[in-house]
Amino acid sequence: MYTDPIYKENETQVIHMFKPEQKVKGDIIFLHGIGPNNVPYLEWYGRYFKKFGYRTSVVILPYHLSRKPNDVEDGDPYYSPEPNECTVLFHNSVKDVRRAIDLLETFDDFSENHLYLMGVSFGGIIGTMSLALDKRIKKGILMITGGNWRWINFYSPYTEKVRERYAKEKNSFGCDSEEFCKKFRSDAANFVKNNINSIDDIFQKTPITCYHYDSLSYAKFVNQPVLFIKALFDKIMPHKATNELQNLLPNKKVKSLLAGHKSSYIFKRIVGRWVINFIEKDQPQEIWERSNKREEVLGSNR
Repeated sequence: MYTDPIYKENETQVIHMFKPEQKVKGDIIFLHGIGPNNVPYLEWYGRYFKKFGYRTSVVILPYHLSRKPNDVEDGDPYYSPEPNECTVLFHNSVKDVRRAIDLLETFDDFSENHLYLMGVSFGGIIGTMSLALDKRIKKGILMITGGNWRWINFYSPYTEKVRERYAKEKNSFGCDSEEFCKKFRSDAANFVKNNINSIDDIFQKTPITCYHYDSLSYAKFVNQPVLFIKALFDKIMPHKATNELQNLLPNKKVKSLLAGHKSSYIFKRIVGRWVINFIEKDQPQEIWERSNKREEVLGSNR
């Protein structure tokens, strides 16, 4: 059962905070991936960013580490086939992000103009929703992530347990296969592009509840500058999911790694430099718009 966390400075169960010894230049909210092993190695970024003067708050998402019952694997409830359950779970995660920002605003050295968010994998899904819903965040970094539950639930090797539950028990909407899913999501990206014009539309105009927690639904409303980092050999996040989310983000700069989902960690220092350069470089709006379709590929000759 989810309960609202109480945030405190140096709270170890909800936020792992990495604070620089020197003056704080800004704050980065960091969102980890799903599962039991993601948090410790991704916290490398918190230690890296603090060297550059950025306080990094790793928000421990619900049902991870100490925020889960002992008999539940980290993140497992997020694999529910029930859209109504997932809507609650995902939006509770967004609420955690926003409450973390509430906490940061109480600090004397907090700067409202220097608040950023970085989300990796599943953290990028929650990060996309958070960027759309909370404009206190000035820039976002979304890494090895995507949108559209059709591609993620039916093509990612990490969601096999969802597919098994669909086949065995269906869900409350009757979904038992991709064929059923296509009735409502045959072209979800264009449906969102052409029909969803406000956050309220996500809840009022979509044909099925799974749109309510789909990062694809929120992408158009992320008007902050976004650094979108993808792995060209990613097999865990389907390419269609990555590309559809990328295409709907209106104000992004794209960089690509010659890596897979997990092996992208090998390039953590390069990614770290990309992130610091991105948040410290103030570019005019027209430059961002010109860069929307440009990709910089690590190791390319372009």
